[in-house]
Amino acid sequence: MSVCWGPVLRVLVLQAAWALVGGQVRYSVPEEAKAGTVVGRLAQDLGLEAGEAEARRLRLVSQGRRASVEVSGASGALVVSSRLDREELCGKSAPCALRLEVLVERPLRVFHVELEVTDINDNAPLFPTARKNLSIAELITVPGSRFPLEGASDADVGANAQLSYTLSPTEHFRLDLQKSNERNIVPDLVLTKPLDRETLPVHRLVLTASDGGRPSLTGTMELLISVLDANDNAPQFNQSVYKVQLPENAVEGTLVALLNATDPDEGINSEVTYTATSFIPLSGRDVIAVNPKTGEIRLTGALDFEEVSIYDFRIEATDKGTPPLSGHCRLELEVLDVNDNAPEVWVTSLSVPVPEDAAVGTVVALLSVSDRDSGANGRVRCAVWPASPFGLVSTFAGSYSLVLREALDRERVSEYEVEVRAEDGGSPSLRARRGVRVPVSDVNDNAPAFAQAVYTVLARENNAAGAELARLWARDPDEADNGRVRYSVWEGGAGGGASAGGGWRPASSYVSVDAESGRVWALQPLDYEEVQVLQFEVRAVDAGEPPLCGNATVQLFVVDENDNAPALLPAGGGGPGPGLAGEAASGPGSGALWAWAAWGAPAGQVVAKIRAVDADSGYNAWLRYELWEPRGKGPFRVGLYSGEVSTARALEEADGPRQRLVIVVRDHGEPARSATATLSVSLVEGAEAALSAAGSSSSSGSGTGLRAGPGAEGGAAAATNVWLVVAICAVSSLFLLAVVLYGASRWAPRAGVLSGPGPATLVCASEVGSWSYSQRQSRSLCVADGAGKSDLMVFSPNFPP
Repeated sequence: MSVCWGPVLRVLVLQAAWALVGGQVRYSVPEEAKAGTVVGRLAQDLGLEAGEAEARRLRLVSQGRRASVEVSGASGALVVSSRLDREELCGKSAPCALRLEVLVERPLRVFHVELEVTDINDNAPLFPTARKNLSIAELITVPGSRFPLEGASDADVGANAQLSYTLSPTEHFRLDLQKSNERNIVPDLVLTKPLDRETLPVHRLVLTASDGGRPSLTGTMELLISVLDANDNAPQFNQSVYKVQLPENAVEGTLVALLNATDPDEGINSEVTYTATSFIPLSGRDVIAVNPKTGEIRLTGALDFEEVSIYDFRIEATDKGTPPLSGHCRLELEVLDVNDNAPEVWVTSLSVPVPEDAAVGTVVALLSVSDRDSGANGRVRCAVWPASPFGLVSTFAGSYSLVLREALDRERVSEYEVEVRAEDGGSPSLRARRGVRVPVSDVNDNAPAFAQAVYTVLARENNAAGAELARLWARDPDEADNGRVRYSVWEGGAGGGASAGGGWRPASSYVSVDAESGRVWALQPLDYEEVQVLQFEVRAVDAGEPPLCGNATVQLFVVDENDNAPALLPAGGGGPGPGLAGEAASGPGSGALWAWAAWGAPAGQVVAKIRAVDADSGYNAWLRYELWEPRGKGPFRVGLYSGEVSTARALEEADGPRQRLVIVVRDHGEPARSATATLSVSLVEGAEAALSAAGSSSSSGSGTGLRAGPGAEGGAAAATNVWLVVAICAVSSLFLLAVVLYGASRWAPRAGVLSGPGPATLVCASEVGSWSYSQRQSRSLCVADGAGKSDLMVFSPNFPP
C-alpha cells in the first residue's frame, strides 16, 4: 500500500530525540522512511568538529544484521540507507529499538547509539482466507443460531492494530462481536431470519475489518453462504451439562461419562459422531479421549487435584446429513482430592546451641508445615518427640515454634535429637518427620566437688622437701573453662599445724598444692617432734564466669621415725627406795653415775635406777636396759625395761671395794639407737652406806645410800613388789584397751582417707609395723601392709616425774 511521504518529510518526525547519557545517543525514525533521510547529526552529537568525522573514519560497526542506516562520510550524519520495516525488524514487539555501535579512530572509541523505529499504519488488517464458505440448512436453522468466524490480524502495533468489524447489509444475518481477550475481538455470524433456499440459494456478504490508524486501513473477507435443503434436525444431547466427579487416583481407562445425543431424522441424517471441540485448560487434551461412535469418554492421562481441580470440555455431536447438523454440550469433570500427599515439615529458623540456663519458653526453632491436599487430607497435626523438654506452639496456620518447656542441664544431656512429627487427617493418614539437632551450651552452674570432704594423709617425718604427699582431684562436670579446675591451699580456712612447743604455723609454710594437677607437695622436711598433725583446706576453683569453688579438708598425720637416740637424765627427785644414788650425766650420749651398796646385801636389793628418755614415740621411744660390762656372772644386774640396778647375789668382800658397771640404753627403732651410762658402785659398811644415803638425800634429792639392815631390806623389797604389781596392772589394762580399740577400728565404718578409684585404703608412711601409743600431744594408730612385726604393744615412755 502506497503512502504519501511529502508532508511527512517536510515535518520529518525524526527529531533528534537524543540524549547523551552514559555515552549513548538516542534517535527515533518512522518506518518506511526513504533512503537518504537524515536521522540525526551523529558527528555533532558525538562532539566531533566539522570534517573530523571523515578524517577519523566515523562509521557503524556491523552486528550481524542489516541496520538499514549508515553514516554519511562527509557530513557525519546518520541517514537511512535502505527500507526500514518495523514489522520485519521487531515483529509485534514494542517499542522497536535498534542498538548500534559507532566506531571512531584516532583515538579509537566506541559509542552506543539507540535507534527507535516508530510504527506507522502501513499494514492493513488481513483475514486468513479471502473467502469463507458456510452451509446453512433452510428452515431448520432457527434464528439466533451462531456461526463462528475467523478474525483478521494486523501486523502493526498499538492503536494501528486495534480492529473493528462491519458486515455488509442483510436482513438475514447480523454480526456479534465476542471479546476473546483484552486485545482481540472475534466475530460471530448470527442468523436473524430463517433462510429459504428457493428464494435465495446463496448469500454473498462482505466482512470488513478496520484498524485504528490514521488514516484507517481495512481488510475484507467474502462470506459465501449456501442454503441447504433436507436434514432439518440437529442431534440433541439429553443434558446440556454433564457433571462428573472422579478421584485424582483414578487409573487410565476409567470411564468418565457415556454421552448420548439423538437425531429424529432417519437414515444417514440420524447417524451421529462425537468429538471434543474445546478444552479448558488446554492440558485437558491429554486427559480424556472421546469415542466418536459410542460417545464414551475415558481417561487417557493422570489426574492431579493439586494441579487442576476442574476440567471443562465442549463436546459436539454431528450427524451425517447433508449438510451435517451438530449439537453441543458441556462436560464438567471435577477432580476429587485423595490423600496422596504427605505433610512437609521445614525448619525455617534455628537458634542453636541453647544455653543450659535458657528460660522456659525460649524459642529454639521456627517450623513451617504444609500439605498439598485439601480438606481433612490437608489438615495437619504436629507433635514433638520426645515430649520433653521441648514443645510445639502454633503461631498461625502452618507455622509452629519449637519452645523450651523444661529447664536444661548440659551435664545430664548435652545434645537433643528432637523429631517433629506431622500427621494429616486423611484416611489412611500420611506422616512426615523432621529431625532437629539441638546442642546445649554450657554455663558455669557446677562448682568443683571433691570425692571426699576430708582426706586423711600419713607422711613420714624427715621427708625430702618437694616430696609428693598426696594427690587430690575435684570433679567439675562443666566443660571448657567452666570445667577447668585450679587448686590452692586456702589460707582462709582454719588450717595450720601445732608444734610440740604449743606454737602455730600456717599450713602454707609446710605444704603446697600444684594448681593444675592437685598434687600436694612438702615445702620442707616434716619433724614429728615439731608437728604431729597438720590440718588445712584445699580449694578448687574453676575458670568460669563467675568462678565457682569447692573445698576439702586434708588431715596430714606425721609418722614418727627413729631419729632420736635415748638421752640420760640427770639425777633428781626422790628415788624408788633407800639404797639408790644418782649423779648428773656428763654428756648427751653417755653418763657417769655412782651409788653405794652395803656389804652382805641380799640378792634383789635395788642399788640404783638409770633414768633415760627418748624424744621419739611408740616403738622408737620404748627403751630397754642392758648390762654391757662386766659380762658374765657379776654381782649386779639391770632390769630390762625398768633400768633398776639390783644385786644379782649377796655381796661379798671378794667383790672388792668398787664395781664399775657399763649400762647400754637402747630403743626399739630400726635401726636401734642407744646411749651408754657408767655406774660406779662403792661397797661400804652398812653405817657408812646409811650416812652416804642421808647426805646424798639432803644435797641432790635422790634417794641413795646403803641398806641399814634387815628392816630396810624388807621395806625395799616390799616397795619393789608394790611397784611391780602396779606396773603389771597398768600394762594389762592398757593392753585390754588397745585390743578393744583395734576391734572397733576393724569393724566400724572407715573414715575417709586419701585413695584412688576403688575401696579406700589407709596409706601408712611408717614401717614400724606395730601398734603404738604415746603420751605426747598427738596419738598415732597405724597398720602397715606387709609389716615385719606382728606383736601388739601398748606402753608409755619414761618421762621424768
